[in-house]
Amino acid sequence: MNVPSEEILHKVNQWLAHADEYLRLAAYALKMRGKGRPFRLIAYHAQQCAEKCLKAFLVYHNVDFPYTHSIRRLLKLCETYGAWTQALRDAEELSLYAITARYPGEDEPVTKEQAQKAVEASQQVRKQVRTVLGQCGMNLSEEPAE
Repeated sequence: MNVPSEEILHKVNQWLAHADEYLRLAAYALKMRGKGRPFRLIAYHAQQCAEKCLKAFLVYHNVDFPYTHSIRRLLKLCETYGAWTQALRDAEELSLYAITARYPGEDEPVTKEQAQKAVEASQQVRKQVRTVLGQCGMNLSEEPAE
């Protein structure tokens, strides 16, 4: 395998940084108290984290991915590089939150439990992608995105 250029590594780190921001916000919002907690937005931000992580992996491998929010489609593209994607099939459910959580009339209520599950799924995607990128030779900190 060819070693990615510094430019590619920089882009991968940018994608991962964006993913971490989405996850930090989702995790923080889960800790909010009182009525009106935005569970649909928490789920949306969790989906965005997973999406950005998978796209970071594809950038590392110089894969020209389509404009999509489909976790299933991104996992399919990633599976060319290993069976690790099979462990993330539950994360495909996050795709539901990419659009429906953002637009009035398309939104379905999201429960606290669903939001928590979405955050946990995005944390799994983040951990797996960072592990695989580390195995590919990227030097990534293990600092959790909290």
